[in-house]
Amino acid sequence: MSETWNAPQREVTPEAAVMSRRKWLARLGLGGIALAGAGGGLLYAFRRPDPERVLGHRQEHAPGANLYPARLNTGFKDGGRPLTDEQEAATYCNFYEFSGGKAVYRHIDRFRTAPWQVEVKGLVARPHTYDIDDLVKSFPLEERVYRHRCVEAWAMVVPWTGFPLAALLRAAEPLPGAKFVRLVSFRKPEEAGRQRDPGMPWPYTEGLTLAEATNELAFLATGMYGHPLLKQHGAPVRLVVPWKYGFKGAKSVVTIEVTDRQPATFWNTLVPHEYDFWANVDPAIPHPRWSQARERMLGTGETYDTVKYNGYGEWVAKLYKA
Repeated sequence: MSETWNAPQREVTPEAAVMSRRKWLARLGLGGIALAGAGGGLLYAFRRPDPERVLGHRQEHAPGANLYPARLNTGFKDGGRPLTDEQEAATYCNFYEFSGGKAVYRHIDRFRTAPWQVEVKGLVARPHTYDIDDLVKSFPLEERVYRHRCVEAWAMVVPWTGFPLAALLRAAEPLPGAKFVRLVSFRKPEEAGRQRDPGMPWPYTEGLTLAEATNELAFLATGMYGHPLLKQHGAPVRLVVPWKYGFKGAKSVVTIEVTDRQPATFWNTLVPHEYDFWANVDPAIPHPRWSQARERMLGTGETYDTVKYNGYGEWVAKLYKA
């Protein structure tokens, strides 16, 4: 299989490189969602936060900390664009349970990621509840570098550590009739203040078809940049589906349910005319309020043409043939 999305290693910017301090930001009217779309964003300058303040949100008990850094899977060795600086990624991210803005690191202190369990249930022959320590030891960890494309038209390239979602589903043995996989995040309003908002359909829920969930790209991430996930990135375990817009990547997952029905999802429930169930990256389908034709790289400010399926069409286009 050709790797048309790959770039030569010499073009990958080192993690410690100094990045631009300008970003795109505009507020949407719903839930404080930020927009960073081409032609629709607002450039602003800011003082680079103290690294310890941004990167210091380690887990109290990081599961399998001795397993990092994991072996690089060379089939996913780069995202075809420069690697995003870790501090940039940790400073500017979405986690709506804590904040409608991007500086989630300012709101994450009270969040506790231990103890933590992930329940696998539903239409499976072997349901199981994993303690997070057992989960990271049950499936070999590997590092993959993926593109990440936000529906708001900003993008980054991230080295994730984790394992294929397909491996966990194989262990559970889906039964005949299984068609979808539902992923549910935590519910802790005492730690995540925005979960006290009764107007939002908490807990955060996402879903995939079983075919999507067992595609080789679908990934359960437990770490990034060679160490366990920071809290603002969805510790201790989150979904990564690089051909879809980032909101499909449920964070801090506690339940994975195999079902015969298409599950309701957070944004599709909240704003169905703007966020569909599929959420596949497609430059030809604009968001109702901005174009998806271009994207801006987090940190550097470089812009690129958006590529259908975020450049992963060779892996996933077959899933959507009529």
